[in-house]
Amino acid sequence: MPVVTSSLSREQERNLLALFGHVRLHLLYKGSVHSFTAAAFHSRCDQQGPTVIVAYNAAGFVFGAYTSKDYAQSGQEVHDGEAFLYSIAPQRNKPLRVGGISGQRAFTDGGAGPNFGALVFLCEDRPLVQSFPGTCFNFQAAEMHGEDLALTEFEVYRVEEQGNLLEKPWRNIQWTAEKKHQLMTSIQNYLPDLKPVNQVRVLLVGPVGAGKSSFFNSINSAFRGNMTCQAITGTAGTSVTTQFRAYTIKAGRRGVNLPLILCDTMGLEEEADSGLNIDDVVSILKGHTKDRYQFSTCSSILEDSPGYKKHVTLNDTIHCVAYVIDTCKVSLLSQKMLDKFTAIRKKTNQFGIPQILLMTKVDEACPLVAKDLKNVYHSVYIQKKARQLSESLGIPLSFVLPVKNYSEELELDLNTDILLFMVLDQILNYADNFFENQITDDQDETNGPELYRAGNYPRQVEHCEANVV
Repeated sequence: MPVVTSSLSREQERNLLALFGHVRLHLLYKGSVHSFTAAAFHSRCDQQGPTVIVAYNAAGFVFGAYTSKDYAQSGQEVHDGEAFLYSIAPQRNKPLRVGGISGQRAFTDGGAGPNFGALVFLCEDRPLVQSFPGTCFNFQAAEMHGEDLALTEFEVYRVEEQGNLLEKPWRNIQWTAEKKHQLMTSIQNYLPDLKPVNQVRVLLVGPVGAGKSSFFNSINSAFRGNMTCQAITGTAGTSVTTQFRAYTIKAGRRGVNLPLILCDTMGLEEEADSGLNIDDVVSILKGHTKDRYQFSTCSSILEDSPGYKKHVTLNDTIHCVAYVIDTCKVSLLSQKMLDKFTAIRKKTNQFGIPQILLMTKVDEACPLVAKDLKNVYHSVYIQKKARQLSESLGIPLSFVLPVKNYSEELELDLNTDILLFMVLDQILNYADNFFENQITDDQDETNGPELYRAGNYPRQVEHCEANVV
């Protein structure tokens, strides 16, 4: 699947956003990718709420139409007092905004391309626009589109209100150096609850480009004390990660390994024959996949595969699954992608493995968070997206954790580290719950197993490793 990215320049996006309040734009449809047809437009843009059309021509104009109403192919004339046409041109400092003529429709909600009366897009399923100034909207053709009606690109964005800041945060966080030190110390000194288990194994699962590999690099950087790039990252249309990797993390450049391993996987993709195979996920959960196993989109790992590990123990299995999702794309998760998550959730639940959800790129999703990361739990928008993910994936809201990965920075940041360490701290807590539920085959029911508990808290666990089938 090709990467679908906006054609707006930074300056054009800034001018477009100036037409609205505090909003974020989510790209729904792009003509050069999805085809310049009415059918393609409606399949991706119907029932999406407020949207804005962005049309491009060779004269350098970016112009289009906004409506707060749904496209639904109802065949009706739709009245919308909030609708407007606009134009952004290189020779203008500010965008042109044209409101509707009083009493006239905003657009005709038919099965053809979007028809705003004065501007009719995707005429005859081609990258063309028809212009009829005075019909529903009044403008000068030269100012709107430079009288160039051939389109070089055509996009549609959902317009989402981001809200303001909550007076009280929906989670209380201490943004101090002392809190960072406390979290680091807690993570470094953690001991798994079961004697046979040396390190907590965490599986990272998520769509292509969600930030799984970047999450490991960020954690590694925070503990090393400098920026690292051990895991390969990128922005390709398909998964950059093609191998199963089990990464250890050191406390400092030559320090000891932390008591956890982050397992990176190929990214999930919509189509059944693309991206990470669900059968491979099951093999990973059960500990049968060796480090550096090369994934194949054609088939899952088999017992006679070079990367298959036949004899496994609790040391090899996954103890916590972390779903990684780009906060900017929460509203764009397709039903096919949600179905894949549901299938993986069901398999993971069968093993009793705890699951959390990481919301990455919160700074890109909300300008208020980009301005100050400490706004992450004050942001109405981030809270809304967390609730949306919780409902869509069936994961309790308390298991949904916003996070920011390092991407373009050259120096570590206190607040970024605190969010990252909070995620690890919660993962270790949930892994404890997994260990508490383990029952080994050779437990002496008469005398009971040895008392052992990390952190001086005694609890019954078993001497020997349990074999996992």
